[in-house]
Amino acid sequence: MAFLSPSPTQKPQSQYLRNYPKKFSHYTPLLHRPPPQIRCSAFSDSSNAKESTSEFKEIRNVACGILAAWAISAVSPVIAASQRLPPLSTEPNRCERAFIGNTIGQANGVYDKPLDLRFCDYTNEKTNLKGKSLSAALMSDAKFDGADMSEVIMSKAYAVGASFKGTDFSNAVLDRVNFEKADLQGASFKNTVLSGSTFNDAHLENVVFEDTIIGYIDLQKLCTNKTIDEEGRANLGCR
Repeated sequence: MAFLSPSPTQKPQSQYLRNYPKKFSHYTPLLHRPPPQIRCSAFSDSSNAKESTSEFKEIRNVACGILAAWAISAVSPVIAASQRLPPLSTEPNRCERAFIGNTIGQANGVYDKPLDLRFCDYTNEKTNLKGKSLSAALMSDAKFDGADMSEVIMSKAYAVGASFKGTDFSNAVLDRVNFEKADLQGASFKNTVLSGSTFNDAHLENVVFEDTIIGYIDLQKLCTNKTIDEEGRANLGCR
């Protein structure tokens, strides 16, 4: 089990990102919500000042890029536990949308259209969910029992009350997922990113936590769950 220590002498970023696909470096803004405009006024050109070196131009471009990335991530959607969910989608075949996934979804959970999978049944689905991007998906009360969800991307998904009994999440990215009251008995989180995810009142009997990647604070919260068996606690390093 690997976790992200808050110690300043360690380099948790490399541990946390080592399983992220390269495409995570690109963030697509919401189509229905324009991102904020970034103006680097401190580096703007004027008639009284000219850049004398290429190094200054490079510094300006890097600074603007950092500000732009921060602004895009700031508008990314996330559903808090206390936030009211939107009405259930009336779109035909909405459950089948999971087999396509959130085609522009990235690590920050941005999307052009909500992926509403609530109350859908994917029991024993072995082929169509593997490796899909389900970022920011609404999954509450859905069934994924026995499904192969290895390598799936579920950043900022809302899975309160969902059932994942025996689900294979190996090599998946499940950061900032809300698993409150979810049934995860026998699920496998082998080599899975779980940092930022919450498991309040979740059922975690016989869950595999081998080589799980999780933050130190998140680990402390997870270890308070009394349903984790001795093997799981040993793999996590719970005290």
